[in-house]
Amino acid sequence: MNHYDTIIIGGGPSGLTAGIYLSRAKLKALILNQGAVGGQMVLTHEIANYPGVESISGYQLANIMKNQAKSFGTKIKTIGEITNLDLLSKVKSVTVDNTETFTADSIILASGGRSRTLGVPGEDTFKGRGISYCATCDGDFFTDKEIIVVGGGNSALEEAVSLTKYASKVTIVHQFDHFQAFEHAIQEATEHPKINFIMESTISGFNGDDKLESVDVLNLKTNVITKIPIDGVFIFIGYVPNTEFLEGKMERNKWGEIGVDSLMNTPISGVFAAGDCIAKKYRQVSTAVGEGTIAALTASAYLNDLKTKK
Repeated sequence: MNHYDTIIIGGGPSGLTAGIYLSRAKLKALILNQGAVGGQMVLTHEIANYPGVESISGYQLANIMKNQAKSFGTKIKTIGEITNLDLLSKVKSVTVDNTETFTADSIILASGGRSRTLGVPGEDTFKGRGISYCATCDGDFFTDKEIIVVGGGNSALEEAVSLTKYASKVTIVHQFDHFQAFEHAIQEATEHPKINFIMESTISGFNGDDKLESVDVLNLKTNVITKIPIDGVFIFIGYVPNTEFLEGKMERNKWGEIGVDSLMNTPISGVFAAGDCIAKKYRQVSTAVGEGTIAALTASAYLNDLKTKK
């Protein structure tokens, strides 16, 4: 009863897409998902750059994908945590919550990732209501508004420059007195007339009612806190893939990302990966969907080959 052709770990856009393709191919697919189905996509207030869709909330798009996958026969199970994992055997197995074990001939790792957070009061409250971790997704919503960008690496400075297309003023808040970015990124940001800087400081709190209205900025040298009215905050202080459950089971790079080839093969036979848990540069719903498609097609070919050999 608990054996599948493919187990997909993760129910974000890549995992749901993989489920759609596998189930349409009449393969038995199971998605094991933690949290809300849709992954980080559900945190996005509005998605306006997904091809074929003029404007939709992340929650709505996730719900459409989920219903589509289920309509083709994909089983979706919400779990707490993965407590045991066997990727190396011919028949793979996944144990969840120390209570139930599922087996499969192949596995697609689509566990996604999460933006590194500041972890300060108000951050969870105002996610999607003034706080964003994606300039491409949400920049347009801050047209002619004043925003803050948190961070001092390449992503923070490059995204700050890109956000000047929309915002009337961009203030970069960074905890050090220097940036950890390439020189060209530093030069472009420091020379931009719309960009201002608050150095050796960090945000210690987010304030507002229904949406973000102000932030508390802590000067790390003087310990003085200044309340700054603001329309939005973009946080770019790093990215964390959801791959902790692979510790001791699969080699990952120093950032915890899974290495794949162009067909989404991992180094382990019968194990594929897609979405924000893999090593890549761009993290968008559309790229995750494409990778989920490739992973499902590659897994299908692998399963067909297994049947031929039998």
